Amino acid sequence: MIPLFDAHCDTLMMMDFKKMPIGSLWKNNMHIDLERLGGYGPSAQFFAIFGMKEFTPDGDIFGALYRRFVNEVEANSERVMFCKCAADAEKAAEANKVAAFLSVEGAYILDEGERIEEAYEKGVRMLTLTWNNANGISGTNTEPGNLGLTEKGKELVRRCQNIGIIVDLSHISERGFWDTVEIAEKPVITSHSNSLTIHNHSRNLSDDQLRALRDIGGVTGLNLYADFIGGDTMDDCLRQIEHILDVGGEGVLALGSDFDGCDHLPAGITGVDGWAKVYTALEERGYSKRLLDDIFYNNLMRVVRNICDM
Repeated sequence: MIPLFDAHCDTLMMMDFKKMPIGSLWKNNMHIDLERLGGYGPSAQFFAIFGMKEFTPDGDIFGALYRRFVNEVEANSERVMFCKCAADAEKAAEANKVAAFLSVEGAYILDEGERIEEAYEKGVRMLTLTWNNANGISGTNTEPGNLGLTEKGKELVRRCQNIGIIVDLSHISERGFWDTVEIAEKPVITSHSNSLTIHNHSRNLSDDQLRALRDIGGVTGLNLYADFIGGDTMDDCLRQIEHILDVGGEGVLALGSDFDGCDHLPAGITGVDGWAKVYTALEERGYSKRLLDDIFYNNLMRVVRNICDM
């Protein structure tokens, strides 16, 4: 079977927004459900807690979507396992279950990082420092000024790495990226970001950034949003893959679909089952099973093992 480990999706937010009943993670008409994730083996997915405070009754996005996640795992306990480390994922695979990891997208959701220890205790294992709006941690790549990490941001990076939470730099400003890499003592990642050389978009990474991720032992997750790929064909997608591999090497590329957080995907891809089409297209170009399995699973799991298996 094709293995799968995807670093980012917004499925929890969309389920909550659509007021879907608990249990809907098993089978739905969105990009991701457990039935389709179960078509891969081993199968793992980071589910992001993300949203706007104004759309949550008490403003506590973390509390609301954490409860949603836990309830979905409990309702589908025969098919999915809440995982917090690579060892947990191995147990899930042995039981033929999907390994469900939890992330938070935007430190504002955790009160500018003040709740990071609480989040860790509840099982969060990745924090995307920013979304599209600057916060008390850093500026972003969508805003002018190229604001970098604040002192509070630097402290948060250190706290995350000390307790075993992966620091994710997708959405951050270029200066914030380099500020983080400079102080990081463990790998950092960009969970859903592509190549700037292939498509000039502020959400994408320069070749120097890709090499920096390589050198620190991190990864970037291939984002399937066509507007970040630079086109909506499979060839456009493969150009991104091949350039990232050429620049960063075999260990730097992982998957980070952005499923349920984007609406413009490459032709023929309608959800998580589409990753199999990408795998097959790369096979047809002569890529080895070893390399494909690294891209589709092992590279991201290596980071999880290095940081979360403490």
